[in-house]
Amino acid sequence: MNTHTPTSLIFSPTLLFSLFYFTAITQAATFDIVNKCRFTVWAAAVPGGGRRLGPNQSWKINVAAGTTQSRIWGRTKCNFDDKPPNTLAEYALNQFNNLDFFDISLVDGFNVPMSFTPTSGCRGIKCTADINGQFLKQLKAPGGCNNPCTVLRTDKYCCNSGSCGPTALSKFFKKRCSNAYSYPKDDPTSTFTCPGGTNYRVVFCPR
Repeated sequence: MNTHTPTSLIFSPTLLFSLFYFTAITQAATFDIVNKCRFTVWAAAVPGGGRRLGPNQSWKINVAAGTTQSRIWGRTKCNFDDKPPNTLAEYALNQFNNLDFFDISLVDGFNVPMSFTPTSGCRGIKCTADINGQFLKQLKAPGGCNNPCTVLRTDKYCCNSGSCGPTALSKFFKKRCSNAYSYPKDDPTSTFTCPGGTNYRVVFCPR
C-alpha cells in the first residue's frame, strides 16, 4: 500500500491561512428580526420571505455572503401591497474590503420605528422618533408617512437626474432620525459598515 502523501495534498501554513480566510469571508450572516411593538407586524425580507410576528416574537434568517440589494421591513394591519410607506433596513454583505454596508432608509417613507444593530463590535442605527405623530399634512398616508417623491413626483424630490439635494421635506425626516437616509443621495451620514461575517438584529419598535 502506498502511504506517501502527494505533494498537492500537503497543507502549508500559508494554504491553511488562505482556506481559513476564504471560509471566514464567505460565511452566511444571521439576521434576528424582532417585534417589540404592542401590535402585530408582518415582517418581510428580501431574501428571506415573510413572517407574521406578534408582540415579542422573533424570526431568524440566514443570508449568503455576497448578497446585495437586500432589505427588511414590516407591514401593519396585514397590508402587503406596495402602496403603504415603510421603514426599510437595507444591506449588502461582503463588499469592498470585505465590508458589510447597511442602513435604515426613509426614502420610501416611514411606518414603524426600527433599529438595525450589529451583534458585536460595530455601531448600530436607530430611527425611533414619533414620525407618524408629527408628519407633515401633505405626506400623510394610511399606516404611516409617505416619502416626498410618492406625493410630489418631481425630480427635486425623486432625484431621477441624480443631481438632487436635501429639501425642506427630506429635512423633516433627517431632523427626527439623523442617521437614516432621508433622500436618495444622503450617503455620507447614512451608510454604515461592519466586517463581513457579522450578524445583525433588526427590531421593530425598539425600546
